[in-house]
Amino acid sequence: MGKLIAIIGITGVGKTTLARALSASGEFVTGLEQHDARPFQTAFLVDKTYALANQIDYLLLRAEQESTLRKFHQTSLVDGGLDQDFHGFTHLFHFLGFLNDNEFHLCERFYNFCRAKLSTPDLIIHLTAQREIILDRLKSRSRINITRPEDLAQLESFLNIWLAGLPKEKVLHVDVSNVSSSYLEIIPSLKQQIAERLGLELINYDTGYIP
Repeated sequence: MGKLIAIIGITGVGKTTLARALSASGEFVTGLEQHDARPFQTAFLVDKTYALANQIDYLLLRAEQESTLRKFHQTSLVDGGLDQDFHGFTHLFHFLGFLNDNEFHLCERFYNFCRAKLSTPDLIIHLTAQREIILDRLKSRSRINITRPEDLAQLESFLNIWLAGLPKEKVLHVDVSNVSSSYLEIIPSLKQQIAERLGLELINYDTGYIP
C-alpha cells in the first residue's frame, strides 16, 4: 500500500498548485478536487439547499480517490481531501446554516464510516499564507469558489481545531506567504522533508493522475 499525503489549508492558499508542482517531478500520483466536474457545485452556489448533496458527493469522491490511490506503490497526493472536506467545509456549512443539525450528523456518520474503512493520511502538509495574499489569489481565480472571503477565518478555525488533535509528527506546516505562485523554488526542500517524515527514498516515477 502506497503512502498518502493530504495538502490542506483554507481556500486560495494554493493546495492544488502545490500538488501539481510536486506531481510534475514524476514522483507522485494525485487525486484533485475537480470543482468544475462536480454535479452539485454550481447548483449549491445559487441554492444552498444543495449543500447536503454537494457535501456527500465530495466526501464520496474523496473516499473513492483514497481507495484508488492506496493501491499504487508511489506516494500519492490529494489537495484537501476527505478530512478537510469534513472537518473544514462540512463544519463551516453547518455553522453558516447551510446544513441543519440532521444533515450535518448524516455527513458525520458518512465521514466516520469512510474513515474507519480507510487508513488516515500518512502526512498532512498544512499550507498557510498571509490573508491579503490569499484574497488576491481568490480575485484572480477563474474556477468556482464555494467559500466566501468573509468565511475564511472561520474555515481556518475549524481546520486548526482538527489539526490540534493530530500527532505533531504527522503535520508539516508550510508558510507560503513569501513563495512564488508556482512554488517551484520550494519543491526540492519540501520533497526532502516529505522523504524524512515518511522514511522514503524518493525515486522518479512516471507522473500519474487519478480522476
